[in-house]
Formats: sequence, C-alpha cells, structure tokens
Amino acid sequence: MMTNPQQRITQGQFSFLPPLTDAQITAQIEFALRQGWAVSVEYTDDPHPRNTYWEMYGNPMFDLKDPAGILMEINACRRTFPQHYIRVMAFDSSRGWETPRMSYLVNRPDKEPGFRTVRMETEGRSIRYTTERLRSGD
Repeated sequence: MMTNPQQRITQGQFSFLPPLTDAQITAQIEFALRQGWAVSVEYTDDPHPRNTYWEMYGNPMFDLKDPAGILMEINACRRTFPQHYIRVMAFDSSRGWETPRMSYLVNRPDKEPGFRTVRMETEGRSIRYTTERLRSGD
C-alpha cells in the first residue's frame, strides 16, 4: 500500500496531512509560544533531505508573543517566494542552546520535483542508499 500517493516532499511534522490552514498554523504557533519557544520562518527551493539549512526569512522571533505577527511573517514569505518550500521552526533555548522542537511546512510549490531512493550494492555485501531529485517527466 502506498502511503504517499501524491509523491509530496515529506519533511517535518504533519507532512502526510493535507496542507494546514492558517487557523491550524496559528494553533501550532500558539502552542510553541506557550512552551516559550522561539519561532522562525525559513524557505528553500532545494528540499533535499540532507539540505537542513534553509534560508531564513527575517530574524528568529525570540521575543514575539503574538501568533498574528508570526502569521504575518509567514504570509509575507509566501508572497515573496510563492514557488518555494516554506517551513516554520520552533526552538527551545531552555538548556542554554537552541534545540529544534517543531518543524512543519506551510507552503509548497505548485509542482514538486520529488525524489527517489537508489540502492547500490557495494563490496562485502554492503548496501548503500542515496536519493536523487526527479526531473519533470520521471
């Protein structure tokens, strides 16, 4: 049984769900703020699983406590980069360093490239896996 029939990029929380509405995004932001976590907005056009460092849209919102302000930042990023992946990250600094606690996509391009897993058999019966970005038509 295929669990991802649309072949969508699945990174972060909620990846297998339909796109979150602004009300659902606001609820997640409220949760993060209640925990005392800092929220940031990031974007990329290269969602490869090993590309963990996305571009930041503005600065992390360490002292912002209003979810509406964060949603405004998300919507500004959506207007600026409508064909990019955009994610919300929430970080916990309670232990003296920034620990990611939450990450989820809030925007996807109209056409997602997708990836496939390639299996390679190597010496000593070892098996290695890598991912390839699909081109249009693959």
